[in-house]
Amino acid sequence: MEENVPKYQIVKDYITNLIIKNNINIDDPLPTESELMEKFGVSRHTVRKALDDLENEGWLYRKQGLGTFCADRNSVKSYDNKNIAVITTYINDYIFPRIIKGIDQVLAKNGYSILLFNTNNRIETEMDILENILAKDIRGLIIEPTKSALPHINLNYFDELKSRGIPYIFINSFYEELNPSYIIQDDEGGGYLATDHLIKLGHKNIIGIFKSDDNQGLNRYKGYVKALREHNIKIKEDNIIFYTTEEMKTKPREKIYEIYSKWVNKPTAIVSYNDQIAMWILDPIRELGYSVPDDISIVSFDDSDYAELSNVKLTSIIHPKEEMGRLAASTLFELIGKGKKAFNKPVNICIKPEIRIRNSTKEIELEEVL
Repeated sequence: MEENVPKYQIVKDYITNLIIKNNINIDDPLPTESELMEKFGVSRHTVRKALDDLENEGWLYRKQGLGTFCADRNSVKSYDNKNIAVITTYINDYIFPRIIKGIDQVLAKNGYSILLFNTNNRIETEMDILENILAKDIRGLIIEPTKSALPHINLNYFDELKSRGIPYIFINSFYEELNPSYIIQDDEGGGYLATDHLIKLGHKNIIGIFKSDDNQGLNRYKGYVKALREHNIKIKEDNIIFYTTEEMKTKPREKIYEIYSKWVNKPTAIVSYNDQIAMWILDPIRELGYSVPDDISIVSFDDSDYAELSNVKLTSIIHPKEEMGRLAASTLFELIGKGKKAFNKPVNICIKPEIRIRNSTKEIELEEVL
């Protein structure tokens, strides 16, 4: 057993997680007192203390001589707290501290506390966090989804939030199966804007690097393709580099090295999924003797510190960062004020992309070849 955690609390957490994880229905039986005593090696008094608490909180009910059963979870008590859970894929680097800063500005102003979690973009970690926060007393949730392009296994936790009347709002992307409230950037529009900028500078042979396990990457890819089509430029499958979360530190660099060391007709421009990837691919570009933007132009996404502080100042699609965080928090408060009616009409906000031009792009002569 966990140290410093009361034995009855461990039993309580087990039962609530059992109900949530298995999506146990109203009136379905729960483990008996004897089963719980044997499982945790505790006294009947400890088990009854846990069951008494859960019954008072609305999780279960008991029938004399028949056993313990799952209650209607709409009856689970909501306490007058001021805790908002925030789940992001990462916390300490890239654009995420600034998004969290924007959220916290609004929460603090309204007297709310932030419970902060990160998934490291792992689905199982997201599952564990959702179980954790459902056992806590929260008023709402702001969440950046994990690997949003994949069919998801954690949807029942959001059903549980809905059943309790706890509103949630997605940022950056969302799980389409839920039809939820969300605040996102128009990533398809951003992909189009980045590619169109390069085309107008004379580039036709353009690499696209996109993340394949989140919807942001797929939508940016759609925008890239749309721009090429509208300008009647042939779409070359070999020019498109897809990578997953697990491949992000290796595959883009390896593919760029391969392209610029082996291809005869080398691309003159790159659309990069984000500034971080753009910085990482600069190494093989320099190693092979090319320079940005004289030989290769690059447009990336997010307008992060990477874009501004690097030796090569990146032209980048602007991510709203603090604005998105503030907007997410203020919108969540509106949803909280609506109670369970908040789920009847989701709030969907899509921010129009803009581009910040720096010195990583350069106009070239038509048909210029490296």
